[in-house]
Amino acid sequence: MKGIILAGGKGTRLYPNTIAVSKQLLPIYDKPLIYYPLSVLLLAGIREVLLISTPHDIDNYKELLGDGSRIGIHIEYKVQETPRGLADAFILGEEFIGKDSVCLVLGDNVFYGQSFSQTLQRAIANTEKYGANIFGIMVKDPRAFGVVEFDKDGKVISIEEKPQKPKSNYAVPGLYFYDNDVIEVAKNVKPSDRGEIEITAVNNAYLEKGKLHVTLMGRGMAWLDTGSPKGMHKAAGFVKTLQEMQGFYISCIEEIAWRRGFIDDAKLFKLGQELSMTDYGQYILSLLED
Repeated sequence: MKGIILAGGKGTRLYPNTIAVSKQLLPIYDKPLIYYPLSVLLLAGIREVLLISTPHDIDNYKELLGDGSRIGIHIEYKVQETPRGLADAFILGEEFIGKDSVCLVLGDNVFYGQSFSQTLQRAIANTEKYGANIFGIMVKDPRAFGVVEFDKDGKVISIEEKPQKPKSNYAVPGLYFYDNDVIEVAKNVKPSDRGEIEITAVNNAYLEKGKLHVTLMGRGMAWLDTGSPKGMHKAAGFVKTLQEMQGFYISCIEEIAWRRGFIDDAKLFKLGQELSMTDYGQYILSLLED
């Protein structure tokens, strides 16, 4: 399976912070926002990644992440000239995806929860079994999201984009797993009134064929909205509090790569030494001591 991170858009709700820099390059406490979705792909065991961004921002991502070899993975880059919807990622990434299945994660989504790696592995297995796996997570006000509707037996019967009268409180977060058919599905989606290829239309196409599985994220799972200054601040506070309480870093891509066996002890030590003047670097070095 391959992974795509969609890190486009102008981040207008975060102006003036994002006038000169992409939202996903802004910090969530002690690391760039883009580290958080990248860590999701690493936790899923995905080592081939395509990052899609704007013509203005793509070089900044290349400078930050390079070709991925630093952490034992391979990263490619693709420009999205204009925003055309989330599902455009599969059309832009057709050559990269090839004949593989694919996971799409949005560049501004932050996930955290116990046994998240196992949840991701189940999603991969469900994708192989059904064709597509998305998630549903309980939120207080789901009107700003795609919303999953269930029948009395818990079977998914509809997914509605940003409804004024939601049929459930289960929102669809920005993490999606699909088989290779998603490329053709996306190509055949009729653009919405906004002129975008909506991911909800892709999900409904799979649902109509009986090929969509929805995995519910439980109460112990956190999905953080970073689309506003308040959301960024809350996410930073969440990360800071957990790291200070537990002593473990959230979404430390070097640690995840090491624990997944993508890099060895010597490489981890070198990465820690490069950042040794920071708390982040000292944390990386401490992993080898433990």
